[in-house]
Amino acid sequence: MPLLIFYGLGTILGAGIYVLVGKVAGSAGLLAPLAFIVAGVIAWLTAMSYSKLAVLFPQSAGEAIYIENGFHQQWLTLAVGLLIILTGIVSAATLTRGFVGYFVLLVPINETLAMVAALILLTALAVWGIAESLAMAALVTMIEIAGLLLVLFFCGDSLQQLPEQASKLFIPGSATELAGVFAGAFLAFYAFIGFEDMVNVVEEVKQPEVTMPKAIFWVVVLSTSLYVLIALVATLSLPLDKLAQSEAPLAELLSSKSAMAAKVVAVISVLAIINGVLIQIIMASRVCYGMSKRYGGPAYLHSVSPFTHTPIVATLLMAALILVAALLFPLTALAKFTSFIILIIFSLINLALWKMHKNNYPNAHSQTVQQISQLPGYPLLAALLCLGLLVFQMSSFLNP
Repeated sequence: MPLLIFYGLGTILGAGIYVLVGKVAGSAGLLAPLAFIVAGVIAWLTAMSYSKLAVLFPQSAGEAIYIENGFHQQWLTLAVGLLIILTGIVSAATLTRGFVGYFVLLVPINETLAMVAALILLTALAVWGIAESLAMAALVTMIEIAGLLLVLFFCGDSLQQLPEQASKLFIPGSATELAGVFAGAFLAFYAFIGFEDMVNVVEEVKQPEVTMPKAIFWVVVLSTSLYVLIALVATLSLPLDKLAQSEAPLAELLSSKSAMAAKVVAVISVLAIINGVLIQIIMASRVCYGMSKRYGGPAYLHSVSPFTHTPIVATLLMAALILVAALLFPLTALAKFTSFIILIIFSLINLALWKMHKNNYPNAHSQTVQQISQLPGYPLLAALLCLGLLVFQMSSFLNP
């Protein structure tokens, strides 16, 4: 289970918190830690649904199987598959924008050139073929965690202000502040994306009915704890306007404490973000390949190179779309769009499990599944919370 937990943390930690903590503070102000808690609670409820579904369907196809068995509508399964591809594209574009913020601290270079060069290199790696083991994922994760712990080590003294500032950090004083918390939570939700990828390695896990739910639980708890701590030291250490405007917030936090530590975190951030972009390119291209093959898409999208054994055309197409999105849209807009898409997917996943419970799907009420959560009707609650966050964000778009 430890390797599975590291794998799950590796899919969540890194780019999200390294890039977005300042932007969340820009929406939620001093209540940024609360925004991460709200996002974490919604993620945790959805994670329980994934835990149950991974036990019911211990297969690597993940969301597609869950939607298929929950709704029995092929068009909906296809739509979710396309949304997953879109999530990979927009998420990778978000990370690419975040990469630039840290990279220019290390190498003075034109931002557009840096993004183009990074994507060309990563696309070449994806085309060549990447076989990442759980052990390697664990190593990368430990480096990412080390960067966050470095921030806490140098900036942890700011937590001494916590007793006197607690009410400002966790209790909204007005409807406007509460709205800011939800706006921040919507943006922070991007940083929790990744735990759902754990179900795609379920076939490689020993005793998945026991190991997978426990691993998913600990991954969400540990990531939420780290995020809240980072949000606390960030909001207590930097003026909010400076934090919100920073393109490299964690390096900014350390710059006044230790120039060397700031550079180390910048390097770790670049590595974490590049790793995230590469994973998203591979994921989106493989889903594109699979969807095209299964649903009769163009032959060139599901063709595999005889030399690299990778779907080259699908990979190039995904990389091109990622580059266009990264060049056209700012980081915050991309992160919000990613959260928007993933919340739609999570809503459908939760509703699929709720329907299985309601329709007495075989084994849906088994003791093993019920042990994961005794909270009655929680899949519907999780779906409503996801939809509620979506509705709130849509209303804020319509009434800025």
